[in-house]
Amino acid sequence: MSTVAADLETILSSGIRLAAPLAFAACGEYVAERAGTLNVSVEAMMLGAAFGSIAVAGLTGSATAGLLAGVLLGALVGSVHGALSHRWHVNTFVVGLVLNALVLGLTSYLVTVGDLGRHQVAQVSVPGLRDLPVLGAPLFVERWPVYLLLALVPLTWWLVERSRWGLELRAAGENPEAADMTGIRVNLRRRQALLWCGALAGLGGAYLAVGEVGSFNQNMTAGRGYLVIAAVIFGGWRLGRTLVGCAVFGLADALRLALPALGHTVNSQLLISAPYLLALLAMLLFTTRQRRPGALAQPFRRAS
Repeated sequence: MSTVAADLETILSSGIRLAAPLAFAACGEYVAERAGTLNVSVEAMMLGAAFGSIAVAGLTGSATAGLLAGVLLGALVGSVHGALSHRWHVNTFVVGLVLNALVLGLTSYLVTVGDLGRHQVAQVSVPGLRDLPVLGAPLFVERWPVYLLLALVPLTWWLVERSRWGLELRAAGENPEAADMTGIRVNLRRRQALLWCGALAGLGGAYLAVGEVGSFNQNMTAGRGYLVIAAVIFGGWRLGRTLVGCAVFGLADALRLALPALGHTVNSQLLISAPYLLALLAMLLFTTRQRRPGALAQPFRRAS
């Protein structure tokens, strides 16, 4: 294999590993936003799940158990956000920011209490396909949770675009007053969407810990939750385009890690900021050009 092909394979491998947690969480954030909730707490969902997955893996000796615990912890954060925002009508942005700060502070303290150790799920190598040039190793030699995306992406699309539940969820995000008049429980659908978002964001955070890294570090999500929100906006609230946004941000992050390792000299501060600069640029360019859900970030209270 040529040097250029080997470098490209290294960058693609890093890009896919870094895009995977974004893709899991973006599938959930896409559902939440289509229901009308701009879920700022996705960062808390991912970070809490990352810590919980390593902690449970240490207690049980099973990285898979840790992964499942991450899903449950993410859903727990989603249920708290949903209850505060859509049952008790607390401002959803305030709830999200408070949850982010709370989880960051709590995990930063707990990680200093004891040694959580290293725990990592198994790697799967697909015979035959792994030997394809350039794309073989990046796509077919991965930690097994990555392949869950093959089921979760079409399932998420079907739930939103083809199921009755998805129709009611989209109605809650487009015109909650009209949806309420037809008998749809708007805030219930929004809470359910946040549960789905929490579970998938939790899976993304858990994958980051027990899949990609194998351990927990303080603030290890490092703003990835905000990249997820930017990816949904970048995708114009369409799932396929949202995943393209995740791939772009993942590759930008991969360049930060891969280029210095490959001997290329690039300003380190520029590389670190590249994914976030891209996210900011995407939000500036696409927020006004794409049609967002009509009631996105608008609270709903039934008329008395």
